[in-house]
Amino acid sequence: MKAVLLALVASLRAGFRSRAALQFEVLALRHQLGVYQRRHARARIEVPDRLLWAWLSRTWTGWRNVLVFVQPSTVIAWQRRRFRDHWARLTHHGEPGRPTVPKAVKDLIRKMSTANPGWGSPRIVGELAKLGIHVAKVTVEKYMIRPRKPPSPSWRAFLDNHVKDLVSVDFFVVPTVTFRVLFVFVVLVHARRRIVHFNVTEHPTAQWTAQQLSEAFPWETAPRYLIRDRDRAYGSAFRTRAESMGIEMDPRTSACARARTRRRPRGRRSWRPLPSLRATRGLSA
Repeated sequence: MKAVLLALVASLRAGFRSRAALQFEVLALRHQLGVYQRRHARARIEVPDRLLWAWLSRTWTGWRNVLVFVQPSTVIAWQRRRFRDHWARLTHHGEPGRPTVPKAVKDLIRKMSTANPGWGSPRIVGELAKLGIHVAKVTVEKYMIRPRKPPSPSWRAFLDNHVKDLVSVDFFVVPTVTFRVLFVFVVLVHARRRIVHFNVTEHPTAQWTAQQLSEAFPWETAPRYLIRDRDRAYGSAFRTRAESMGIEMDPRTSACARARTRRRPRGRRSWRPLPSLRATRGLSA
């Protein structure tokens, strides 16, 4: 009884619809019936079926009401996939990714970089462009052969290797009770963290500092390396005296002049930094 009533209601509704809507409905129902009548255990939807329903969804507003064999969201997903595949065909030409670099070009890049070690990648790109070979800078950097340079030692490695031949010199200021200012010159040996020489003056000059260097290292006890800052007290007279004693100097800023080497004292497992030259201010107390 219920089926009969539904059929009567459907026939009454059909009388108020246009002939084109009825034709669309008949086409949709007959197509779904044909899909179910195929000789398969499960209804197999092929490409023409997807195209038909994509066309019906764009032309007929009532296509959702008669759709049975799939969900409406499935038809919309078919349209999105067709749109994606269409633009993929238009934009993709050949194999995906960057074009491969011919082996002859790779060998030429290696040969040019080997024969001209001073050439960088921009220069090689320009030389290849003169030959009619256009490659990117990244490609040249990928295939060029760079000369192997020995790794330069760091400041920490230098201190560890030459700590026995390394001394530092510096000044610090001591105010007196009578409001005078005294400059204390300190020579520190890093091998044992020991102050080997110090002296006090009110007016430090290059000649006075050079004399202190001679007194700190008499005869042939001069170190190989000396660390100092760029104070005017280490003028030409000081530099001349140091060169005559065979000392190589490394002028640095006051912060870098605090050569904080690390050594492992006997009987201790922990590593601790050397005290700064500025810490010797406590000696004046």
